[in-house]
This record gives sequence, structure tokens and C-alpha cells, in this order.
Amino acid sequence: MSTTHSKSQTIEHIVLFKVKQDTEPSKITSMINNLSSLVSLDQVLHLTVGPLLRNRSSSLTFTHMLHTRYSSKQDLEAYSAHPSHVSVVKGNVLPIIDDIMAVDWIAEDLNGEDLVPKEGSAMRVMFLKLKENVVNDKVLQVIKEIPENFQQIKQISYGENFSPARAKGYSIASLAVFPGEKEMEEHDSNHELMKFQKDKVRDQIESVVVVDYVVPPPPPPQSASL
Repeated sequence: MSTTHSKSQTIEHIVLFKVKQDTEPSKITSMINNLSSLVSLDQVLHLTVGPLLRNRSSSLTFTHMLHTRYSSKQDLEAYSAHPSHVSVVKGNVLPIIDDIMAVDWIAEDLNGEDLVPKEGSAMRVMFLKLKENVVNDKVLQVIKEIPENFQQIKQISYGENFSPARAKGYSIASLAVFPGEKEMEEHDSNHELMKFQKDKVRDQIESVVVVDYVVPPPPPPQSASL
């Protein structure tokens, strides 16, 4: 591995799904299992998919989340175009969802050993839609400072979305990883500090999507091919 680069970059890819209300549980399980199987693709560094723990957004009522990581934009593009991925999306995802949202960004300096969050890790995903003429860098700087005040956060990733087609106008994303639900709850219990952080950017944000997710155990191996 080269040591000439001071920073490493990881591509973050998050998809939020809203599963149709009356969908048969077996079809939801099939969607999760088939998406999970895509972790075997060469381009994928990490993949987790499952139901949300909590949707904190009233306007966009998503039910499930997919989170994947890649070494480059080219690897993300190869994953997206891979026949196995296309097959799962067409056969198992699109027929049972009412809504979908996808955001991609470049994360700096994620530790290699932490690229794959452990089973039981709790994640908080936040997408921001900024008001007109707001400078992205100011908001990103506030997000960057969050771990200094909240010790429960094990890892934070943030950046500007570079795939606007399915992002619904949201231009900034962040992903905070906690060791588990307990640490996330401890983080949320510090109401004064939470309000202080939110007040720094409140006047610059038009809309926000916030969802919580817990990394589930991997599904059992499938006997059938994709």
C-alpha cells in the first residue's frame, strides 16, 4: 500500500426504501436476502441492509436502508451496473417499494478496520437540503466538529452528495456510527448540547432527513442462485 497519500477516501452509498404497506413478509425477506448477497461482488467493501430502527422524518416515511462502501467511484459504478445488482433491483426491490432515495459521497480517512461496522452497531444517517445561497463548507465544518462534543460516536462520515438523480434535492450527508443502541441513546440524552449543535445550522437548512439503523446479523446462506 502506498504511503505517499496523507488521506484515504471511501465512497459511501446509502439507499433508503419505502416498502409498500401490504407487502408480504416473505417478499421483504427476499429483498433483504438478495441485496445482502451482493456483498460477494468484488467492488463491495461493506454492505448492510435491513429495516430501519427509527425514522425521524415526518415527510419521507422510509422503512428500510442499504449502506455500502467502495474504494472508488468507478467501483460504485461497476457495482450499480453489475448484472447481479440489476437483477435484484428489478426482481426484488422495485416491485415492492413506493419510494426510494439514494445519496453518495466521499468520506475522508475512515480507518480500514472500521470500514465494516460490526453487527449491532447503531447508525444515524442525516441528509440535509440547504437553503438557497448557503455555502456547503460551513455546514460540513459543523458536522466535522460533532465528535469533539459527543464521545459516544465511534465514527463519523460526511460529505457532499455527488449523485443528485435520486437524492430529492438533498446535497449533504452524514453517517454517525455508535457501538450500539445504548450509546446512541446516551448521545440523545444530552439535550442542551444537541440543541447547541442544531442551532449552529438551523437557519441554513431547508429540510432534513434523519433515520436510525442497527446493523443486523447476516442472513443465512441462500440455496438458490440470484
